[in-house]
Amino acid sequence: MSTPEISLETPRLLLVDDDEIFRAVLARALERRGFQVQAADSPAQALPLARQYPPRYAVVDLRLGDESGLGLIEALHALNPQTRIVMLTGYASIATAVEAIKLGAVHYLTKPADPEEIITALGRISGDADIPLAANPPSVDRLEWEHIQKVLNQHQGNISATARALKMHRRTLQRKLAKRPVRE
Repeated sequence: MSTPEISLETPRLLLVDDDEIFRAVLARALERRGFQVQAADSPAQALPLARQYPPRYAVVDLRLGDESGLGLIEALHALNPQTRIVMLTGYASIATAVEAIKLGAVHYLTKPADPEEIITALGRISGDADIPLAANPPSVDRLEWEHIQKVLNQHQGNISATARALKMHRRTLQRKLAKRPVRE
């Protein structure tokens, strides 16, 4: 089986997501929009692909099984500091968004994000000062979710250490983390 010819001008994109169906659908959509997509389901699978086929762009899920996609941002930038990375997540929090940007992601999108949103985010050079401000303050439940995410990030994802810092039983914290974040 031969591989199709790809022009040198076709931009390479590394897509890392552990949801097999989402990854396949998004990969096809991005290929139809002119990207040469290499897909992986974990950092362990993504890094060898990035070494073999250095990507100009990357789309990385925040949660990759039991691993965090945040570490992959650093690893991809170590291979090529010019790689433009967008972080995707179904578990949005201010803490992880800030960390993703600090680590070098150009944007942070919540799922479900469509291919056009992702392509726009990959091409963004600067922030948008005209973004509308939230009309209502976040709920107490949302603030709790944000605080838990911040403390979890401070403890490098260690649930036991996070539970101790929050003075909360570990199982209670695990139940809270298993839930989807409260919508704003």
